[in-house]
Amino acid sequence: MTDYDVDPELEADLGPELETRGDVMADELETAKAEVEQWRDTALRAQAEFENSRKRLEVRHADALLRASERVVSELLPVIDDFERAIEHFGEGHPDAIEGLVAVHRKLLAVLAKEGVAPIDPLGQPFDADRHNAVQMQEDAEVLDHTVVAVFQKGYEMHGRVLRPAMVVVSTGGPGK
Repeated sequence: MTDYDVDPELEADLGPELETRGDVMADELETAKAEVEQWRDTALRAQAEFENSRKRLEVRHADALLRASERVVSELLPVIDDFERAIEHFGEGHPDAIEGLVAVHRKLLAVLAKEGVAPIDPLGQPFDADRHNAVQMQEDAEVLDHTVVAVFQKGYEMHGRVLRPAMVVVSTGGPGK
């Protein structure tokens, strides 16, 4: 009946209950072990999915904060442009005014730099459609074709993302790249 020796007296005392004591119990134990392993696997998968979801939410949160910062910085860019125009406009005739404007302009740029903002000033560099907006072409046989020869308005980027492309004049008619 079984793979092990059973005491005949025990067999007589237990009768039909003997079946629930031997092989059946071993089978039930194996079934329970398999079920435990299945639940363990399910729990590990759920834990991994939870960790992945948590990481995705952290990335989304960081991206939302970055986008909020980008909106504020984008609103400040015209103020920086105005500072630069005022500095150019006053020229050498008002040294005290120029000194004050330059100091405020420098502080504003330093604050923005701490937040990851960098100007895009591509004068003399090859034209890059992702970072530059060509507003004019200028024929120049001496300059490599598609080189930025003038900047109408500096662009800005923040953490590698372009907030505003630089408005540039691009050469044409020169030697190829």
